[in-house]
Amino acid sequence: MALKLAGKVALVTGGSRGIGKAIARRLAEDGASVIINYASSIKHAQSVVDEINANAEDGQHALPIQADVSDYKQCQSLVKQSLDAFGHVDIVVLNAGVLDNKALDQITEEAFDRSIGINVKGPLFLTQLLAPNFQAGSRVIFISSSLTATSSITPNYTLYVTSKGAVEQLSRTLARDLGKRGITVNTVSPGPTNTELFFEGKPEAVVNAITSVNPLGRLGEPEEIANVVAFLAGPDASWVNGQNIRANGGSVV
Repeated sequence: MALKLAGKVALVTGGSRGIGKAIARRLAEDGASVIINYASSIKHAQSVVDEINANAEDGQHALPIQADVSDYKQCQSLVKQSLDAFGHVDIVVLNAGVLDNKALDQITEEAFDRSIGINVKGPLFLTQLLAPNFQAGSRVIFISSSLTATSSITPNYTLYVTSKGAVEQLSRTLARDLGKRGITVNTVSPGPTNTELFFEGKPEAVVNAITSVNPLGRLGEPEEIANVVAFLAGPDASWVNGQNIRANGGSVV
């Protein structure tokens, strides 16, 4: 039986750790060749690449490419290297992100620019740069956050929810623009998930409180987010466009 994504090439930004790593592994399991974009740690990226290549089918492989997605020239280089290596990119998962937890009086211009640069500028311009290469059936998948829902607005998350809110609107408009060419654009918004990013800076009491209010009584796992992304990347999601799927265990409904 042919794998769902056999012959496809996927680019996953921030693909060396956490949710991005799980997404890269899952898309590879479904048959895609995968480009692992990373910002700084070749060690983590190479580990994911080696794991994928060790289990690859014929004609399938993974490749690490370093780029800071907040830098336009590095985005250009990332796209060029990807196309030079594979000839085409069929799926892009815009996962790279930064969570800068600051109170209003602590927000600096530098922090604002960093948050918008990584969370919004990178996804926008990578999509723009890849769009001429896309064929009908290509997939653009943004990773946002369930924290943007009205019922879950959290103090001190101003920069994060502002940038992720922009991502969700970007996804909706691009779904119309690119949909005319048969390209779908969707968003996945994870809830609290068992990753380094989630635990960073949180006392155990805060983690326990977040876990206790979830109807399922636990954190999500990166693989559970990857499962949703894999659905959107595959043929079964051909009629899904412009949607935001909140994978959060019911913490936001």
